[in-house]
Amino acid sequence: MKTLEWENNKLKLIDQTKLPDELTYVYCNTYQDVIHAIKNMTVRGAPAIGVAAAFGMVLADKEGVDLNLAAKEIKASRPTAINLFWAVNRVLKSDNPLTEAIQMYDEDIETNLSIGKYGSEIIDEGDTILTHCNAGALACVDYGTALGVIRSAHNQGKKIDVICDETRPRGQGARLSVWEMQEENIPVKLIPDVASGYLMSQKMIDKVVIGADRIANGGVINKIGSLMVALAAKRFNVPFYVAAPLSTFDKEANIFDTTIEERDGDEVRYYGKCRICPKGTEVINPAFDIIPSDLITGIITEEGIIKPL
Repeated sequence: MKTLEWENNKLKLIDQTKLPDELTYVYCNTYQDVIHAIKNMTVRGAPAIGVAAAFGMVLADKEGVDLNLAAKEIKASRPTAINLFWAVNRVLKSDNPLTEAIQMYDEDIETNLSIGKYGSEIIDEGDTILTHCNAGALACVDYGTALGVIRSAHNQGKKIDVICDETRPRGQGARLSVWEMQEENIPVKLIPDVASGYLMSQKMIDKVVIGADRIANGGVINKIGSLMVALAAKRFNVPFYVAAPLSTFDKEANIFDTTIEERDGDEVRYYGKCRICPKGTEVINPAFDIIPSDLITGIITEEGIIKPL
């Protein structure tokens, strides 16, 4: 399942806002279309955003737009995702934007396969694995990071079960991760976000594997709610792993210096089209949170499993 493809000089994207009910595609004809797709989460997930941004630079080049200007605008579309900065900078330094973007596209698939291979080594027969948000094929070009680990273990014949939490407020776990697992007949159950601690206390979860939007000195940034899962895992001695490519690492930065994106309050005020709180309710809606390194068992990369920074 390819989340994005370069087709007829356009960027073709799965419209993830329509899943799980509709599998439809949108086409980006300009770099501004790519910016819009990142901002409204038509495309999401750090690796997928990075590759989409690279093709956004290709479109800007074809439009005759100054690439430094386009780079600045594209980077502003999702400032937390280090992969986006990495991809844009890589295109800027290249001699041929399209060739570079296609190379990144191919590398992403190989990288995720390697992450899956190394990560499957920590998955045991009979494990029940909790994952938060969606770090699957839909968050990458294909295969996925955290869900790639699960896919690899499943493909090796290991009998495993998966638990996905909802991942409010946008429901990526419920809408996307559950859908991916069901598409491949991997046993999966959905739980409320608030239930993971209880399940760990009852020894119903053996391991946690999540993705990452940024990894730096001191910890990992991932979708809001990740910290609560990590704290519960630490309390109940459940191994907590992060699966991410090396392009997600920012080794010169301190994770606690990152500016966390604040999203529209209506994402919290409404569940679908139904308002769930009184009109005018004030909302705090951070998109991400920070998991300190001491809560992380290991980080699964394409080069093996390493200690957190």
